[in-house]
Amino acid sequence: MEKEKGSLQSNLNCFLECTTPLVPSQFLPQSEMRNLNRLWHPWEREKVEYFTLGDLWNCYDEWSAYGAGVPIKTDSGETLVQYYVPYLSAIQIFISRPSVNFLREETDSVCETRDSFSDSFSDESESEKLSRWDGCSSEEGDSLWHMNDRWGYLYFQYFERSTPYGRVPLMDKISAFAERFPGLMSLRSVDLSPASWMSVAWYPIYHIPMGRTIKDLSACFLTFHTLSSSFQDMDLDDDMENGKQKRKEGESIPLPPFGLGTYKMQGDVWLSDKSGKDQEKLSSLFSVADSWLKQLGVQHHDFNYFMGIRRG
Repeated sequence: MEKEKGSLQSNLNCFLECTTPLVPSQFLPQSEMRNLNRLWHPWEREKVEYFTLGDLWNCYDEWSAYGAGVPIKTDSGETLVQYYVPYLSAIQIFISRPSVNFLREETDSVCETRDSFSDSFSDESESEKLSRWDGCSSEEGDSLWHMNDRWGYLYFQYFERSTPYGRVPLMDKISAFAERFPGLMSLRSVDLSPASWMSVAWYPIYHIPMGRTIKDLSACFLTFHTLSSSFQDMDLDDDMENGKQKRKEGESIPLPPFGLGTYKMQGDVWLSDKSGKDQEKLSSLFSVADSWLKQLGVQHHDFNYFMGIRRG
């Protein structure tokens, strides 16, 4: 029922709202709070909320099977529900200590991830919030794999390179990887470095009512999400400072996109806010995603393709 309110928003905001995972919240036992990495969790709190990666992927289970429904209002005033299927586009997970499941060149698909790092790192970010985490410098060479204390150690990474038609939905992809990397299900958001993130590619499949061809609804999206509780702490502080209504304890933890990429976004259907705020938001989210990738020094193939189309 909450999603119906989204239909009163602009179509871009409605898409962002309808594809934001709401992950079940858990509370960290008091006995474990002293074991938190203080570089990643400097805030002193009586209670620490977290989610497991397994619960996060479950949010994408139904979407992977049937698509996520996004109410879209057309220029004629008609409202359609466009369905999007999520695909894992990129992911990097950094943890506090080296793991025996450290990513190795064992299969062709995993081999492809090895060269996804660029030769250098950038120490600048245009994101106002992400720049509040200053652990963005590293030495070249071996330190790409043996990160400093603030970055953590790389547990797992994957960058999709196949065409959209050759991909399997996100939940199927994660389930296959989890057979070799069980931490993909068991790791908690409090265990993850602020450098941990993922990108989800959303491709349209059909809309209801059917039978009409609407060119402007062929847009594809890339959403970027942080995975660490470090940024959840920042969000809580921001809400208090800005007077926003604080999320109640125990409610699901939302992971809204901090960055966005688009492809085949045509016409005025998506940028439906006449005040120009949609365009501003789109440009800001695109810029933040671009800065984040430069900050980590990675080559994100889907984003590079989208960016080439955008600038072409």
